[in-house]
Amino acid sequence: MKYAITATTGNFGQIAVKELLKLTDNSEVIAIARNVAKAKELLPQGVEIRQGDYNDEASMETALQGVDRLLFISSQPGGAVTRADQHKNVVKALAAAQVKFVAYTSFPNAQNSTSALADDHKITESAIEDTGVAHSFLRNNWYLENEVGFLQNGAANQPASYWAAGKTGWALEREFAEAAVKVLTLSNPKKIYELAGPARSYADLGDGLKQATGNDFTVKQVSATEYQAGLVAAGLDQNTAALFTSFQEPINDGSLSEDSTDLETVLGHDLTALPKAINEILSRN
Repeated sequence: MKYAITATTGNFGQIAVKELLKLTDNSEVIAIARNVAKAKELLPQGVEIRQGDYNDEASMETALQGVDRLLFISSQPGGAVTRADQHKNVVKALAAAQVKFVAYTSFPNAQNSTSALADDHKITESAIEDTGVAHSFLRNNWYLENEVGFLQNGAANQPASYWAAGKTGWALEREFAEAAVKVLTLSNPKKIYELAGPARSYADLGDGLKQATGNDFTVKQVSATEYQAGLVAAGLDQNTAALFTSFQEPINDGSLSEDSTDLETVLGHDLTALPKAINEILSRN
């Protein structure tokens, strides 16, 4: 059995490779990366590394030769080639290479979500379904690491503000990556996994942060305009502040309120308790 993972120089990809090595032999693992030299620096020795660029369908088809099961990690939007087109290249390549199974990292409730962030994932899920290749869609909720600014403010005993009113299924990125690898190696996986931690609000996150740090800071909801102005006052330019403010939009519109136990079920153990998970992140930043 040959397992491959794409985008292996990213944090999620690096974690996934290491988790896969815990479940199978080095000889069965293939790491696909756009930059092979960088991958050699970041990944464990003994792992076969193949060059594959989402912008280049032919390179992906070559990289996927002989692969039985693929973990297809979604790309970041905003590149010279649209994410939808990048993903179409990968899907065409995996079908041409006759990959037998693909697990794709998608967006919560992708086909029904009204969030703009779901659009590329809808297209990719449909493209995978059209190939007839066996698949699992790993609909990942929000990484707790996305809230590092909020967490660092509380750790510094400074007010922690937010603007989104909804709830989120936060969990550690490594937990999502571990789950992805476990699905990749299952003999009979489900077609859809809504992977999320318990649905929590920012007020809940603030309570967890107070437990983690022992600090008694203010947790305050403000308007989106006030939140963005605060980022500018802290030194960000207007465009970057607007981008960071937009990160809370899928929380506010309810796109991340999925309350599912799929993540814990796949992992086979409880998720890291919120205060412990927060301290894990703070120790890295």
